[in-house]
Amino acid sequence: MANCSYSKISHLLKLTTANLNKHTFLRTGCDIQHAPLRCKYFIRFHKTSAPEKTLQERQKQHMARGLPKQKPIAGVKQVIVVASGKGGVGKSTTAVNLALGLTANDPSKTVGILDADVYGPSVPKLMNLKGNPELTDSNLMRPLTNFGIPCMSMGFLVEDVAPIVWRGLMVMSAIEKLLRQVDWGLLDYLVIDMPPGTGDVQLSITQNIPIAGAVIVSTPQDIALLDARRGAEMFKKVNVPVLGLVQNMSVFQCPKCNHQTHIFGDDGARALAETLGVKVLGDIPLHLSIREMSDRGQPVVVASPDSPEAEAYRRVAAAVVQRLEELSG
Repeated sequence: MANCSYSKISHLLKLTTANLNKHTFLRTGCDIQHAPLRCKYFIRFHKTSAPEKTLQERQKQHMARGLPKQKPIAGVKQVIVVASGKGGVGKSTTAVNLALGLTANDPSKTVGILDADVYGPSVPKLMNLKGNPELTDSNLMRPLTNFGIPCMSMGFLVEDVAPIVWRGLMVMSAIEKLLRQVDWGLLDYLVIDMPPGTGDVQLSITQNIPIAGAVIVSTPQDIALLDARRGAEMFKKVNVPVLGLVQNMSVFQCPKCNHQTHIFGDDGARALAETLGVKVLGDIPLHLSIREMSDRGQPVVVASPDSPEAEAYRRVAAAVVQRLEELSG
């Protein structure tokens, strides 16, 4: 409440009224005392020419102004992210074998792998790759390649046992470099191995590049499914299509008597898929050969291509391609 003379208030009201050609002016209260005059005005402006926007529309516009504009990765046709709500469910192993399964099913397709798990990169071990990326003439990092799959990971840029103790801004800067400063060549699919959870890295990637779809990996265990659902809901919120769920470690078959045991539960991911309204892309068994070959840097799809385990990954890859075709059609 400011002190002002009556003539000043009159002049102010004349100026205000002159500028309200398309608005209505409403004075809802006035309290006048002896000189100096003290006036209190409550003013509303109502547009009379355009309809009022709903609260949701205004909120959506406000949010959109704060989001970065998505820009495709040069040379990459489609990006597939492989995610999980929590660690330890076999996400990275699934991502690597998915990429290899895509090329095994269709050798004409070119596929790359980006390891976006900055704090715990697994792709160098799984793909049996070591060394530092070379730089091109354009100062872009050249991916390391094995089994015909170009790969990029933070693990190529730091020592094997060096902990990455970074705050969020440094992680975002690293992700930006992995996305924009890599010479991928021409790829039909780029498979991104996401870190577990629903944090800064997930948001940064989904907001900066167009993503064709997300694959959610989970075991049938209830505690894993809770976090898998959070991951799926996050992708829905940022408008990334969820291609489906992969039920990893679905069953253990005894190598001696062939008895099957559902160690982590039976068909939990299928129940979650029905709740979310998405498909189950496939079941991956809990098998010793998958673990042994992964530890040796020889993914089962290439090390034992005729095994039932490799066939399971190839079926998942085929289901992913089918879902992408359905979404694009």
